[in-house]
Amino acid sequence: MAENKQQHYSELAQQIEAIVAGESDFVANMANISAILYWGLDNVNWAGFYLVKEGQLVLGPFHGQPACIRIPIGKGVCGTSVSENCIQLIDDVHQFSGHIACDAASNSEIVLPIRHNNHIVAVLDIDSPNIRRFDLEDKTGLSQIVEILQTTLYNADEEETRGVV
Repeated sequence: MAENKQQHYSELAQQIEAIVAGESDFVANMANISAILYWGLDNVNWAGFYLVKEGQLVLGPFHGQPACIRIPIGKGVCGTSVSENCIQLIDDVHQFSGHIACDAASNSEIVLPIRHNNHIVAVLDIDSPNIRRFDLEDKTGLSQIVEILQTTLYNADEEETRGVV
């Protein structure tokens, strides 16, 4: 990683902004972002998205080992992020009540809600084999990346309104 996390996240955000610029397809953007995060972050064994569909989370684009396909809202770290409408930064998933172990090698996790029109439409989920892998700098840096993705959703709405799509 770069000299410090803040600088590294700034570089990742620039890379993500460049790759999603002008692209309004949510799934395509999630696919590229999951790849950038998986390959760009140290000590990460899974990076990807779950989409809110019909009252549950459904696996979206990701990099890493195969994962749980469906997660009920309110269950596990991802489902809790949605039900509580907030970022979940978990130092040790084995201490998290109701943790869903999709990969036994994962020991810490961060999950960030992705909003569109004031509703959570997906979550960004990143796992690590290290306990206490994620901290407030990760939360801040990943929040910036989520904001970039959310902007593509709003831009897609504007294009649709103008009849571009």
